[in-house]
Amino acid sequence: MNGSFETGRTCALAVASGRELARFATRYDGLFPEKSFDAGLYGALSMAGAFCAPWATVEGLRAVNRASLLVFALDRLIDEEASSREQVGALVGECLAAAGGPAAGGAAPESQAAAFVADLRSDLAAPPELDRAWRDQLERMLRAMAREWDWSGSEHPPTRQEYLANADSCGALFIGLSHWIHTGLVEAPRDLDRLRPAADAVQRYLRLLNDLATWRRESGSGDVNAFTLGMELDEVIEQLSELADEATELIEPLRDAYPRAAEYLTWQINYSAGFYGLSDFWAES
Repeated sequence: MNGSFETGRTCALAVASGRELARFATRYDGLFPEKSFDAGLYGALSMAGAFCAPWATVEGLRAVNRASLLVFALDRLIDEEASSREQVGALVGECLAAAGGPAAGGAAPESQAAAFVADLRSDLAAPPELDRAWRDQLERMLRAMAREWDWSGSEHPPTRQEYLANADSCGALFIGLSHWIHTGLVEAPRDLDRLRPAADAVQRYLRLLNDLATWRRESGSGDVNAFTLGMELDEVIEQLSELADEATELIEPLRDAYPRAAEYLTWQINYSAGFYGLSDFWAES
């Protein structure tokens, strides 16, 4: 009975959050074309947020949902819209300038993506030290996305180790950090320092899990993934198991000091494995 009640509450939380997220996206003209960002994507993002933090409120999930949506927007712009390295570099530069903000000498947003970055930073209203950590993680993510663009179609693809080390490209830690700042789960950089090793392991797991779920759909896109780098299915599954074990081992010591952050990371592993077993986030083309 109690389990059914909690599941119902979490689903209702996801529905309300998804509706809010879809309304929010209308602020950014052209950034979320319906072909890619259908109702199912908003629902899937909000469902992931709700089940990874089922104790939250709609307001408490606002940052995790909006950060997730930003990651998807940037991923599409780089993978599908950018036709040159100059365009990729311009997008990265615009977003980093917007993240600096006027007080830090940052420029006014030059694009809808940059405007979204500036708005998300403003919503978080992080203290200076955490604001710097957030901007640093944004830069890591953007640089990693650009690096993957460089690798696609390159005559010199990365090694498997280099590819997994570039897992910031999937944005999982950027999303998690945005959520933790917004909800007060991290209060200083030392908290992030404690959480980062486990979060990095989860992020590498999610990078590989996404490859496993989407490689057939993306087989003709030229994107670099575990399979284009020569990994076989059995190897990917074995590596996923090892990464899940590594992440779990790193999460356990965090449970006393950071119980909800630890639970968030654990949900990321388990929920994502179940979700990607049947679907992925993007709308069918």
